[in-house]
Amino acid sequence: MSTPDLVPRRTYGGVIAVWALAVVAGVVIGILVPVHARAQWVTVALGGCVIAAFAIQLWYGRSQAFIQRMAASVLGALIVLGLITAGFGLAAIVPR
Repeated sequence: MSTPDLVPRRTYGGVIAVWALAVVAGVVIGILVPVHARAQWVTVALGGCVIAAFAIQLWYGRSQAFIQRMAASVLGALIVLGLITAGFGLAAIVPR
């Protein structure tokens, strides 16, 4: 039998860490990868964010609201990568 935490650890840090990983991955992909291969690499980055979210949330060791934290992590990473990809896509169609 486990005892309840008197002061539970904050779990928002893990969610925000995955979002930060998505920002870094999106910017690196946008800068280093050619335009024709960005979509594939963004998909790989999202997969990496899912794996990182699992690792971070399992590292916390709390089962309460695990699904909600995972959903917030992955959905936030998807939105972040989508916005960054849209920004680089719009930048690609602007003539220089």
